[in-house]
Amino acid sequence: MIRIVVADDHPVVRDGVAGALQTESDFDVVGQAGDGAEALTLVESLAPDVLVLDLRMPGTGGVEVIERLHAQESRVGVLVLTTFDTDSDVVAAIEAGATGYLLKDAPTADLVAAVRATAAGETVLSPAVATRLASRLRSPGPTTQLSPREREVLTLVARGTTNRAIAATLFVSEATVKTHLGHIFDKLGVTDRAAAVARAYDRGILG
Repeated sequence: MIRIVVADDHPVVRDGVAGALQTESDFDVVGQAGDGAEALTLVESLAPDVLVLDLRMPGTGGVEVIERLHAQESRVGVLVLTTFDTDSDVVAAIEAGATGYLLKDAPTADLVAAVRATAAGETVLSPAVATRLASRLRSPGPTTQLSPREREVLTLVARGTTNRAIAATLFVSEATVKTHLGHIFDKLGVTDRAAAVARAYDRGILG
């Protein structure tokens, strides 16, 4: 059973999201929060697997919530669900430690799949966001020093491509893809795929 807390300052939206998720047999919406401070309290007291988090709320905003959870070494997966897809919002949320980023106009099936992926620790990016970031990928500056193959892998990661699909596209094994990802993470100073895309954008690889 995947335990979920939904945080959104709009009651109608919050109830709608919670209701849609609760229909899934393997989901249990254990709490709802109307602001960031309440979200932090519920995560601490209820220990959910996934926090579905609005990005812009009064008081403690979504990015601050993510930063504080990260500082507390919380194991909750954070899925940002927002109407905002600007580059600064995406990068700020992912750099803070969000596992995924989905837009509120996404179909319910996509939201359900994103929650399951977040619970499994997988990176989730809205297709619109992934496409936007991928379109901005360019050759890195001299301080980044990614190899041509690493740039290819990063390009595919920015498109939301899985390790298996990357391996098939580049005609290599999944183990090789994981090795390339490890080198990319080390060079960019990150620990996961979403952060790699965000950090690359922040450093000018994504411009």
